[in-house]
Amino acid sequence: MCQVSNLVESRIRATRALESYKFRLRCSWYDYSQKNLSDPQNDKCLEDLRTTNPRLDKKRIEETKGGLLRDSYRWILENSEFQQWRDDKQSRMLWIRGDPGKGKTMLLCGIIDEFKATASAASASGSCLLSYFFCQATDDSLNSATAVLRGLIYLLAKQQPALLQHIRVKYDDTGKALFVDKNSWFALSEIFINILHDPSLKLTYLIIDALDECVKDLQLLSTLIVKTSSMSRVKWLLSSRNEPHIERGLRLKESQRQLSLELKENADQVSRAVDAYIDHYFSEMTIIERMIPNQNQLQDTLQRKSEGTFLWVALVIHVLRQAEDWEAWDIVNEAPAGLANLYLRMIEQIRKQDRGKPELCQCVLSAVTTTYRPLHVTELGVLAGLPPNISSSYDAIATIVKLCGSFLTIRDQVVYTIHQSAQDFLSKEGVIFPSSLEYVHYDLFSRSLQAMLKILRRDIYGLRTPGILIDQIQQPDPDPLAAVRYSCLYWVDHLLECQREDTIKDLKDSGLVNEFLSKYFLYWLEALSLLKSVSEGVVMIRKLEDLQFNTSLDLSAFLHDARRFTISNLSIIEQAPLQAYCSALLFAPEKSIVRKAFESYIPLWIQTKPRVKTNWNAMLQILEGHTDGVTSVAFSPNGKQIVSGSRDTTVRRWDAGHTDEVTSVAFSPDGKQIVSGSEDTTVRRWDAATGQQLLPALEGHISSVTSVAFSPDGKQIVSGSGDTTVRRWDVATGQQLLPALEGHTSWVYSVAFSPDGKQIVSGSGDTTVRRWDAATGQQLLPALEGHTSWVYSVAFSPDGKQIVSGSGDTTVRRWDVATGQQLLPALEGHTSWVYSVAFSPDGKQIVSGSEDTTVRRWDAATGQLLLPALEGHTSSVTSVAFSPDGKQIVSGSGDTTVRRWDAATGQQLLPALEGHISWVYSVAFSPDGKQIVSGSEDTTVRRWDAATGQLLLPALEGHTYGVTSVAFSPDGKQIVSESGDKTVRRWDAATGQQLLPALEGHASSVTSVAFSPDGKQISTLCVSENWLAEGTTNLLWLPPGYRPTCKATWGVVIALGHQSGGVSILQLQLGPKLMT
Repeated sequence: MCQVSNLVESRIRATRALESYKFRLRCSWYDYSQKNLSDPQNDKCLEDLRTTNPRLDKKRIEETKGGLLRDSYRWILENSEFQQWRDDKQSRMLWIRGDPGKGKTMLLCGIIDEFKATASAASASGSCLLSYFFCQATDDSLNSATAVLRGLIYLLAKQQPALLQHIRVKYDDTGKALFVDKNSWFALSEIFINILHDPSLKLTYLIIDALDECVKDLQLLSTLIVKTSSMSRVKWLLSSRNEPHIERGLRLKESQRQLSLELKENADQVSRAVDAYIDHYFSEMTIIERMIPNQNQLQDTLQRKSEGTFLWVALVIHVLRQAEDWEAWDIVNEAPAGLANLYLRMIEQIRKQDRGKPELCQCVLSAVTTTYRPLHVTELGVLAGLPPNISSSYDAIATIVKLCGSFLTIRDQVVYTIHQSAQDFLSKEGVIFPSSLEYVHYDLFSRSLQAMLKILRRDIYGLRTPGILIDQIQQPDPDPLAAVRYSCLYWVDHLLECQREDTIKDLKDSGLVNEFLSKYFLYWLEALSLLKSVSEGVVMIRKLEDLQFNTSLDLSAFLHDARRFTISNLSIIEQAPLQAYCSALLFAPEKSIVRKAFESYIPLWIQTKPRVKTNWNAMLQILEGHTDGVTSVAFSPNGKQIVSGSRDTTVRRWDAGHTDEVTSVAFSPDGKQIVSGSEDTTVRRWDAATGQQLLPALEGHISSVTSVAFSPDGKQIVSGSGDTTVRRWDVATGQQLLPALEGHTSWVYSVAFSPDGKQIVSGSGDTTVRRWDAATGQQLLPALEGHTSWVYSVAFSPDGKQIVSGSGDTTVRRWDVATGQQLLPALEGHTSWVYSVAFSPDGKQIVSGSEDTTVRRWDAATGQLLLPALEGHTSSVTSVAFSPDGKQIVSGSGDTTVRRWDAATGQQLLPALEGHISWVYSVAFSPDGKQIVSGSEDTTVRRWDAATGQLLLPALEGHTYGVTSVAFSPDGKQIVSESGDKTVRRWDAATGQQLLPALEGHASSVTSVAFSPDGKQISTLCVSENWLAEGTTNLLWLPPGYRPTCKATWGVVIALGHQSGGVSILQLQLGPKLMT
C-alpha cells in the first residue's frame, strides 16, 4: 500500500494559528455579547441545535404518568449510595438500574427537581449547571447518541449563554449542518468536551434516563460518558434496565457507583414509594368526592398486587379513573398481580369486544409491534390493513387505537406503545399474531408496495423548478407522502423477513417487485430524496440484489443497473430531488436499463442531448464523508478493485486500471470493508460493496488522521495522527484497543502492519521511524533514526525483513527489521520531499513519489536508482480549446504558460507561449484559427500568433482582478473577457484596444462569457458551481465526468470541454424550463 501525506508543516502551523486567532476573536466578541445577549444569531444557533427540549419532555412525562409525587422519590435522597455520589468529589458517576416499571424515570424527575434550586442559584455565577435528557426507544428524536448530546448541550447553553462561544466557533462556519450531517457526533462531542472544560464552570450535573433506550450509537455515548467522568468538575447520573452490555460499556471503577432497585433495602424503599403513589390517588378521589366502598381495604389490595411496580399501578389506576365507583372492586380483583399477568388480562379484554373490534385491534397492534419505528396515524391506516372507511379517517383510526386497552397512546398524531415493556410483551409470538410473524411482515411489505403504486408520482410536491435544492423545499400541507413515508424506507426489510416460499412469486420477472421498480423506480428515488434518505435506498437495492435470483433475470439485471444509477447520482439526488429525471437520466450510459425505461421522463426543454458513454465505466462510486484530505491507495485482496484517496476530500473505488494522485485508505484483507482516515480526526469504515459507512466512526484522535491500515487477519485497524499517537481499533466493534501507542513527539504521518501482523511501524514528523508490538502496544526499541526531516511514508517488505521510509529530507531509507539498523546507502535522487514509498509485490523494487513531480524506482537489494524517471506537467491545466480546423489544441495552465499541441500526435509544438506571470485560466482560438487569446490571474488578456507562438502586443489591460474566461466574437473582430472584478470587458481583436463601456452589474465574480451566434448578444447560459444554469437559475447538475475545464455558448447551445479530452454539446429550448 502506498501511503501519502498531504500535510505540510507550515500549513499546519498557519492553520492552527488562524484557528486560535479566530477563537480568541470570537471569545472577545462573546465577552461583549454577554452584555448584549439579544444577538439574533445566538437564537438561530440554539434553534438549529434543538431537536427536543428536555424540560418539556420532563413535563410531558410527568403529566402522562399522573404527576410527580415527592413521597415517591424522596427515599433516594437518604440513600447512602446517592449521597456519596452527590457529596464525594471523587464519586463522579452513579448508575441506577432496575427492572421495567420500577419508577426509574420518575425517580430521576424528582432528583432533577431537588437539584434545580441549587443549580439555578449556582448557575447565575456560572459555578454549577444541571442538564438532563430522557431517552425513548420508539422516538427517533430521543433514541440516538447524537440526540442526547444535542439535548444536553442545548440545556447547558440555555442556562449560561456565554457557553454559546464553544458552539458558535463551529456553527458560524457551517450553520445547521453542524448538528445534522454525517460528522455531527464528532463535532458535538468536541463542543461538549470544550464546554465541560470551560473555566467558568465549577460543577456540572449531567443526567440521562433510560440509557437502554438509546438504540443508535449507544457505545459511542457510553465511551464519551466514561471519558468525561474522569473530569473532576463533572457528575453523571444514569438510569437503565439491568442489561449487561450497559454495565460493560460504563466500565465502572471506584469513582463510579451503581444503585440496584432490586437489592432488598432498595426494593423495600421502592415498594413504600409505590404505596405512597396509591395513597395519593385515593386522596385525590376523596377531594373530588368519589366514595369507593371499603377504600382502605382496596388500597391494601392494590399495594399487595403491585409487587412494587409503578407501571402496574398506573395501568390499573388508568382504568379506575374511567370507571364508576361501584366497579372499583371488580377491576382491582380481576387485575392479576405482576406486570406480565396484567398485560395478558388486557389482551383478554380486547378479545372480548364485540362486532369485529378484536380483529381491528389485532391488525393495529400487529402493525405497531412489527414496524421498525412509531407510525403516524395516517401510516398506520395503510399498514394495518384497516377497511377503507376506517383507514381514510383520522378519527376512526384513533378510535381503534383507544380500543387497544392501555397498550397504545397517541402523541402528536404518532402512535406509541405505552412502555417499552409493553412493546416487549406484544412482540412475543402467540400474543397478538394469528399466524407466524413472517406473515405479518409479508402483509406490511405488500401493503407498502400497493400504497406506493397508488400514491407516488413525478414531482409529487409540485416543485416544477428542476434545480430546486432540498433545503429550499417546504413540506406541503397536507403532505402527499404522509401515508407512505414509512413504506418508502422499510418495504424491503419486511420483504426480507418473509418466508422464502411466500415471496417467490413477488420476486419473479412478472411479480410485484419488478412491476414497482420498472415503473416507479424514479418516483421512489424522488420520494427518498424528499425524505432525505437516498443512501438508505442504496442499501435496500443491495439487499434485494443479495437475494440471488435464479430465474428472474430481468429483475436481477434491473437491480444491478439501478444500484449503479443510484450510487453514481447519489450526491445530486440527495441535494436536488428532481435531478433524478434531469441530470441522472441525461448522463446515464446509453445502455443503462434505467435510462431506457425512463428516457421519456427527460425534460422536453433539453432538445439536443450530449453524447454519453455506452456502458457504466470503471468507476464504481465516489464515497463522500470526510471533510478534508485522506492519505492512501490500495488494491483489494482479489485485485479486482482499487480504493484511492485524493486531495479533493473523496474516497473513490475503481475497477482495476485506475491511476490517480494518491493520498489514507485501505481494503480489509477479505475485501469487504474499506477504512479511511481524515483531517476531521476520525477513522471511518465503509462497506466495499455498497459504499455505505459502517457505524460507529472510530473516534479518539484529537487531531488529523494521516494514515490507516488493516492488520493482515482483518481484526485490527491501526491509525496515525497529528496528535502524535498511533491507535489500534477492533474491527468488529469499532472500539479503541488501549493503550494508545505513545512515543512520537510530532505528527505521525504513516503507519503499517508487518506481513505477519505482529508489528506496527510508524513514521513521524519527529524524523524517526518507530516499531510497536501489535498485541500489547509496547514500543520496540531502538527507534529508527537517520532521517533529518519529517518521515512521510513507511512500508514493510513482503517478507517482513525490511522497512522502507520516505522523508522530507528528499531521501528514501531502508531498515533491518530484526536489528533496527539502517541499510546503506540511503536512496538519493529526488530533489524535494518524498511523500510515498512502497515495495513491489516480489520485494525486488521500491517505488517512491515526490513533490518534485517525479516517480522513481529503486533496486531493493542494492539501493540503486532505476532509470528513467517518469515526468509530466508542472501544474494544473485549467483550459483547453481546439483550433477551428481541429489540427491544434491549446491549453492554459497554473504554470503561467500557454501550450500548443498537435491534435493528431499529441506532441507539443514549441515554443511554449510565455508572458503571463500567474495562472492562465482560459484560452480560445479565433474563428480563422490565426490567433489564440488567453486570460490570466495576472489580470491581463494576451493574444498570440497561432502559427509562430509569438506574443501580439499590446497586452489587453483593464481588469483589476484575475481574468477567468475569454472568447472571440463569431466574426473574430472582438474579444470578450470576464473577471473576478465583476465586470465583462470587450476588446478590438486587431488593435487590442478596449471597447468602452465595461459591462458592469454582476454582484459577484463573473466566471463564463460567450457571444450569441450573430455576435450581438452575450448568452445567459453558464456553468456555476457544477450546475448548468440560465442566469441565476440552476437547470442541470453536471456529474464529475462532465464538468468542463472550458466551455463555449452559441445562443441556447452550450459546448463543454472536459479534462478527458471529450466535448459535450447540449441544446436547450427557449422559454421556461420547468418540470411538467
